[in-house]
Amino acid sequence: MSINEQQPLGPRAEVGGAGSVGETGSVVEPGGPAGKTGSGPALSRTLGPVMLWGLGVGYVISGMYFGWNLGLAAGGTGGLAIATAGVILLYITFTFSYTELACAIPRAGGVFDYANRGLNRDWGFVAGVAQLIEFLFAPPAIAVAIGAYFHLYFEQVPVTAIALVAYVLFTALNMYGVKAAAGFELGVTVLAVFELLLFCSFCFPHFSWQHVTQDSFPHGWTGIWAAVPFAIWFFLGLEGVANVAEEARQPKRDIPLGFGSALVTLILLCIGVFLASVGVAGWKAIVYPYPGAEPSNSPLPLALSKITGTSGLIYHLLITIGLMGLVASFHGIILAAGRATLELGRVSYLPPVLGRVNVRRQTPVYALAVNMVIGVIALLTGDTDDLIIISTLGALTLYIFAMITVLALRRKEPGLERPYRVPLYPYFPVVALVIGAVCLVALVSLNIKLSVIYFSIIGVAYIWFHFFVKKAGYEKTIAG
Repeated sequence: MSINEQQPLGPRAEVGGAGSVGETGSVVEPGGPAGKTGSGPALSRTLGPVMLWGLGVGYVISGMYFGWNLGLAAGGTGGLAIATAGVILLYITFTFSYTELACAIPRAGGVFDYANRGLNRDWGFVAGVAQLIEFLFAPPAIAVAIGAYFHLYFEQVPVTAIALVAYVLFTALNMYGVKAAAGFELGVTVLAVFELLLFCSFCFPHFSWQHVTQDSFPHGWTGIWAAVPFAIWFFLGLEGVANVAEEARQPKRDIPLGFGSALVTLILLCIGVFLASVGVAGWKAIVYPYPGAEPSNSPLPLALSKITGTSGLIYHLLITIGLMGLVASFHGIILAAGRATLELGRVSYLPPVLGRVNVRRQTPVYALAVNMVIGVIALLTGDTDDLIIISTLGALTLYIFAMITVLALRRKEPGLERPYRVPLYPYFPVVALVIGAVCLVALVSLNIKLSVIYFSIIGVAYIWFHFFVKKAGYEKTIAG
């Protein structure tokens, strides 16, 4: 085999993570017991807290630019505000709990590896699939928003066509090389944060509290539940920081700093963008471009147009920079999704071809290509709000499994080295678990059809795992 051909990703190769998965669910790497470095090359520890901050914010920041405004149609400003307050508490307690797992088991598979070790391989697989669903269904929604923003300049080009071009372009960038992709991610994230601050600075002088309180509960208390997935969209994807934990220079210091600083940044931006946008002309002005229109995927331009119009230099400057926020999350989640798919393929939980990397580029080209095909199908067949809800279902499932794993590992492996321990244990993981479970029940009860689709995907994937992995060749995978 030549050096440029595809080869299976060996232990501790480009994306790191697990070797084979043993009968107890723990990770077993060739050459040593679980948790020890195998004989293959290790990932270079090059990420400090600044880069981890950039990745954490970059994964999420598109949620400030679009999607969240659909929660206003579902619950009004009051319903979305209450849902967002609960979600902020969820992410505070979840993030610091998840950081304990990321520091103790710094592997690229994230919750897949944690649940394998803390629970068992069956639940580990289910958690891994939930993580994959989150990472696969979020990018199509973001791609549509990118198309909607570009459509403001090129009205003759369909939104879908622009979204498809974005998918191909940024998948190709991820295939080209991780170093180039990571550098690009940090740059566009900094620009995106700057744009949001600039947006708030233009909007707040025109802020009116009356606009915030006007028609704030159009659907009563039911609207709070309906707004939950869109409140989660403000922060969805932050957990992706754990998938690069193995590459932190000093995990004990860098992961908590990266996770914590990203969370604080996102909370402040969430509150600022929410108030600045709604306060200009009311919530309907940033949901519907005109009375009777379909909900918009461009809430910030709608708010800004009430101040500057649609032809001014400031309007076009901010919209152009604003695209960076969508690009940052789109590109970053494609990267994280490639790692999640690669990890499952590498241990043959999914077809082993998905666990191969290009030796020259050191990127998981097969995983990225398959993810792109799935994302394009979802983009062509699903509405933005449907994609957000399915992605949110995956995220909530991930959060629930992660918190159960935190509690289980404390009992199962009290001697496990934990460079970072969640504060106020067990209250933080328990609070996150309860809020996550309540949000999941609320989401399922209000979205039966989409929930059936989501759990059907989980069910079909588990049938594959049970009959074609465990029974048909799992022992061979362990031995290999």
